[in-house]
Amino acid sequence: MTDTTDPLIDAMLMHVPFDGWTDTAFRAALADTGTDPVVARGLFPRGARDLARAWHDRGDARMVAALNQADLSDMRFRDRVAHAVRLRVEAVDDKEALRRAMVQNVLPLNAPDGARMLWSTADHIWTALGDTSEDYNWYTKRMTLSGVIGSTLLYWLGDDSADSQATWDFLDRRIDDVMQFEKVKARVTDSPLGKALSAPGSLLARLRPLRPRTDVPGGRG
Repeated sequence: MTDTTDPLIDAMLMHVPFDGWTDTAFRAALADTGTDPVVARGLFPRGARDLARAWHDRGDARMVAALNQADLSDMRFRDRVAHAVRLRVEAVDDKEALRRAMVQNVLPLNAPDGARMLWSTADHIWTALGDTSEDYNWYTKRMTLSGVIGSTLLYWLGDDSADSQATWDFLDRRIDDVMQFEKVKARVTDSPLGKALSAPGSLLARLRPLRPRTDVPGGRG
């Protein structure tokens, strides 16, 4: 993030409860911070939408930092995943801003953005936890965890239990579902059909992780 980004995000969060993630709130944030509109549009061409993504990315960065500092050695792997998702929820510094963002993300025009942000969070979690998959498992892990993250955030928005305990119980159930899915996937993979589908030259065997490109400036693959 640039030196301009954090102040703009913080200023934007002051206006989102009233105006949502809109150009009205974006212009107000520019005025509050004294940011040159030309500079701001260079950094955030889509205005509020791109600033919402920057806010999401900041939450991901805070989650990864907390995860890297945590002692996970005595945790089962499923508990490490649950802990990571909990850290991501706790990194949300404005519940109303998240509510406004998720409402916007269900709109057809914005749905791809919302899906990409959830996928990015799932990717950060799996990467931080040491995932080394290089085949279709790379995709299925992130797909299932994206669903867990999205549903947990939605549940948390409506949770009024003490210390959000109902949310953490909900999260544990969703993680159990993911672990069950992984067990079923492993059995299918070991079956004759699974071996045929993942045989050399098959479509599944050709799948490779999406990696950010480093051979072009700003390339993301």
